[in-house]
Amino acid sequence: MVDENDSSRGFRVTDRRRFSDDGETREQDGATGAEHEAAPAPEPEPPPVHEPTPAREEAVSFSSFLLGLSTQALLHLGEIEDPASGRVERDLGAAKHVIDILGILQAKTKGNLEQAEDQLLDAVLYDLRMRYVELVRGPSREGA
Repeated sequence: MVDENDSSRGFRVTDRRRFSDDGETREQDGATGAEHEAAPAPEPEPPPVHEPTPAREEAVSFSSFLLGLSTQALLHLGEIEDPASGRVERDLGAAKHVIDILGILQAKTKGNLEQAEDQLLDAVLYDLRMRYVELVRGPSREGA
């Protein structure tokens, strides 16, 4: 026979209805007249609210946008691991596409950027283009 006070069981059932099986109102103190009433189950916790971190609350700046695109290009170049799969994968076509987007941004924003933003874009583009060229031309030099 199962011991009703056994706390190793996974859950307890509590009858919280305001009316008994006969339709009469139960007492407010929780007594139901039953001798073996189970302890009240704890209230389930509400699902956690995902509040944005302070970094997400800030408006996206042009510099953070550039760095995001740069990180995406580095991912496609195989320089960093993909956070979703945990593997390092190389997709030179996708890397070239992101680098070209950065080049378009450079051309379209010429004269409209702050000096720091302009320098960052130049440095990011130079670095990514050199890495791309090195990967594309790399196998032909190894054979020599």
